[in-house]
Amino acid sequence: MSDKCKDRNMLYPIGIQNFESLREGGYVYIDKTDKLYALVSTGKYYFLSRPRRFGKSLIVSTLEAYLQGKKDLFKGLAIEKLENDWTEYPVLLIDLSGVTYDTKEVLPEVLSRKLSEWETLYGIPGSTDVIGLRFQAVIKAAYEKTGRPVAILIDEYDKPLIDNLDNPELQEYYRKTLQGFYSVLKSMDGCIKFGFLTGVTKIGKLSVFSGLNNLRDISMLPQYADICGISGKDLHSYFPGSVRELAAANGLSEEQCYEKLAEMYDGYHFCEDSEGMYNPFSLLNTFASDKFREYWFETGTPSFLVKVMQRTGYDISTLSDQEVDSSLLSTVNTVFENPVPLLYQSGYLTVRGYDEEFGLYRLGFPNREVKTGFLNFIFQYYLPGEQTSGITLITKIARALRSGKPEEMMSLLESLFARTNYQIQGDAEKDFQYAMYIIFELLGEYVQTEKQTSNGRIDILIQTKDYIYIMEIKTDSSADEALRQIEEKGYARPFAADARKLFRIGVSFSKENRRIEDWKTNCGK
Repeated sequence: MSDKCKDRNMLYPIGIQNFESLREGGYVYIDKTDKLYALVSTGKYYFLSRPRRFGKSLIVSTLEAYLQGKKDLFKGLAIEKLENDWTEYPVLLIDLSGVTYDTKEVLPEVLSRKLSEWETLYGIPGSTDVIGLRFQAVIKAAYEKTGRPVAILIDEYDKPLIDNLDNPELQEYYRKTLQGFYSVLKSMDGCIKFGFLTGVTKIGKLSVFSGLNNLRDISMLPQYADICGISGKDLHSYFPGSVRELAAANGLSEEQCYEKLAEMYDGYHFCEDSEGMYNPFSLLNTFASDKFREYWFETGTPSFLVKVMQRTGYDISTLSDQEVDSSLLSTVNTVFENPVPLLYQSGYLTVRGYDEEFGLYRLGFPNREVKTGFLNFIFQYYLPGEQTSGITLITKIARALRSGKPEEMMSLLESLFARTNYQIQGDAEKDFQYAMYIIFELLGEYVQTEKQTSNGRIDILIQTKDYIYIMEIKTDSSADEALRQIEEKGYARPFAADARKLFRIGVSFSKENRRIEDWKTNCGK
């Protein structure tokens, strides 16, 4: 329903990606149809990249219903007042999701089945095994049979490519297969009314769609920044009753509830200076269950991203504060040289600022759900064999920090690395540094890493309501030397007038033994 429903029995379209089912089932619908009208009425070929579970498939399904002229489904929506003709066009929709592309045979089989469906619909024989020629024949038949140009919608175009990030031979085979298939759009341009293609990433976009010179990428255009997802305005307009119920269920005021929702699920920016967008999947699940959880992250793990980062030797400690050239976000063809564009397009990083003078985007985690989910997931890759979840460990460390017990915190860390199975190939020092980074990043507001002072950088600075912790880590050196550096560099001076109790912690890590070898602590100003 398009009206701003306040019924406590509101139906949330969780997992529903079909526009017709959503409308006929009475589910709440955030009206984006004015933007879809603008696309169809002002251009021809479009490309949209958005993270998974962000509503791309629903956009495709809505376009399908609109282009099929199903006017009744759009009653009460913005487009009802914009569109006068409601012409019925033949629509060819291809959805490449839902299949694992792990052999050469999978993609041709998926495309062939779809082509067979259309060949039956338009009464033409499949006279060749060349899928590009069959696609060409289908477009021509649809155009001639209906007397109207064809709309072509392609959802998750990049799924075969993403599935093979670590298999360059199969990925290249799929890229060439898709390139041959999509090249038909250029040769049949005169028979085509509209084309809309979506994916999570821009992997191979330029090469796969090289023939479509007029393909317009709207992924980072301000006017389409909110074409997917739920804005803060949408949240207040459509879900005030849901927020009241959620607040009551969790012992929060409405204001506190809005703040927690923003902290957990808001913060996606798809261009500079745009309004933050909420992850719709997580938001709707939160309302349906009355519980704050990491719903988006629980539906899939970014194992392919970890593969990329490990293969590139990417410094994960820079994740929360990246600066990148604007052109870098337009492609991920060099993913194994720099994984940042892939992290951005996949939704693990988002635009946090923009330096207009130099054309640099500042990126960071969009919200707590993504940050804690991602860091907790990659925790296992840098502490292989460890069975304790990152969240469990962080909870214990946080309790020790709040209680002013540095010895308890260090004992937790020491025992963690002592029992971790490090009998693997790899850089022990790097893994240790990254594991420490993950642990302290998960502590959130308590921690600053690499805190700059007038005399140098503090490795780790932790501040709670009652305590300050300054930690210096030395590799293959002594804990005493680490403590001496804290004194010699005057890391504690900025806190001389601070009433909180201050602890200095020196840590020694052994690369040979792959563990914390020694640690010492003292307190006082």
